[in-house]
Amino acid sequence: MNSGRSLYVAATVVAAVGLFAAALAVWQNPGSEEGLGLAGYMQRLGVVMPACYAIGAVGVIWLGWRSLRLAGGITSIATWLRADRPERTSPDCNTAVNPLVDAISAAFERCTNRTAELEKQLQDAHIQIQLSQRREKNAEAIIYSIRDAVIVVDEFDRLLTANEAAGRLFGFDFRVSQRKALSELIGADHSEFVDFLTSSKKSKGRATRREMELSKDGSLKTFDCVVSCVFDQREQICGAAAVLRDITREKEVSQMKNDFVSHVSHELKTPLASITAYSEMLADGEADDEETRKEFYSVIQNQAKRLNRLIEDILNTSRIESGLIKVSKEPASLAMLIEEQMQMIRSYAEDKNIKVSGQKPIVFDQVRVDKDMISQVIVNLLSNAIKYTPAGGSVRIETEVDETAHLARVSVIDTGVGIPEDELDRVFEKFYRVQANNKQAKGTGLGLNLVKQIVEKVHNGRVFVTSKVGQGSTFGFELPLATPEPAVTV
Repeated sequence: MNSGRSLYVAATVVAAVGLFAAALAVWQNPGSEEGLGLAGYMQRLGVVMPACYAIGAVGVIWLGWRSLRLAGGITSIATWLRADRPERTSPDCNTAVNPLVDAISAAFERCTNRTAELEKQLQDAHIQIQLSQRREKNAEAIIYSIRDAVIVVDEFDRLLTANEAAGRLFGFDFRVSQRKALSELIGADHSEFVDFLTSSKKSKGRATRREMELSKDGSLKTFDCVVSCVFDQREQICGAAAVLRDITREKEVSQMKNDFVSHVSHELKTPLASITAYSEMLADGEADDEETRKEFYSVIQNQAKRLNRLIEDILNTSRIESGLIKVSKEPASLAMLIEEQMQMIRSYAEDKNIKVSGQKPIVFDQVRVDKDMISQVIVNLLSNAIKYTPAGGSVRIETEVDETAHLARVSVIDTGVGIPEDELDRVFEKFYRVQANNKQAKGTGLGLNLVKQIVEKVHNGRVFVTSKVGQGSTFGFELPLATPEPAVTV
């Protein structure tokens, strides 16, 4: 350390001496007149330049002296701190140093604690951001997976998110429509929905529901629309979420149930009314002779049979639709089943003067069916044909085998009143009866529907109908052929 100080002192002295020498030279040497050198130029300035050199030398000496004092002080402190000296542990030294050390330690500890706290807050904020991003992705995944249309807007009715069902319903690309005004996306055709969304937000209700009809795939559909307001921490509305569920089919089913109950009630009341009326007349003694009593008995019996058939048809249809009916399938010949049912129906046809004819049995017309059910199908088709054929007409039943399609086809052809073309698609519906033929014969409208249920739902077949008004109708069904069993050689 001493050698360094000596070197620094020597450098300072040399610099000072140099500056004094330069000042003296400038003051004594005026320089050449023709060359106009620097020294001559300075000489013409008088004593200004020598004074500057002298002041610079004094400044160097003063700075050197101050620097040496400062360096000496720092060196002394460093040496004192490094040395293991007894005076450092003296009470006076501790009294002076300890408060400073304690203050520095407390400040350092506070900085350390604050840094650790800030690091923990930063980690927590990072975790919260990750959780928020994950929740957002989960919410989007849930919204996209919902089959119902879902739309979420902000407080200014700008689209925040929507799913594919909403895009199909309102005709926009839900992936690139964020932050756009909802009224611009869905158009004027669905202004009712926009108005409902806006009014729901203004009402500040947690959830508002309304049924509305919206155009979808070119037809009007009924939607159950639920709008829920979204609130922020200050309980201010910051948006709304709408869910639109297509309830068109549910409305149709509900209407069908209502129609079913109405039709069943009507159909049950008619025979019950007859049974009640004639039984009361018998009880009141209004049938004076045996012939009248027999007539009353016959009416009551026929109406009871009609009521029983109606109840059986309703129960069978209900069992088939619910899948609770017991089915026992086995190979059977359609020609044999038809012949059995024709024997039962011929007396009914003869009473109306209608000719019923069949055809010769086919070599292989085996089908795997529930015999009782298919027999009921054949009876229903034959009795329906006879019912709507005027006296003197004819009913013919034919069987055909299509080896290529592996099908057996049964057709019942009559010369009856026929069915208008615009009503052909509805003749197999429950309780549906052709309006033009209501006066021709009585019926419940369940027979053909039961035929369709047995053939198509139970036996995987198909029913069909063709007709011309005034010329007659052809009702029939197709069933898969049974696989023939290989012959066993003995």
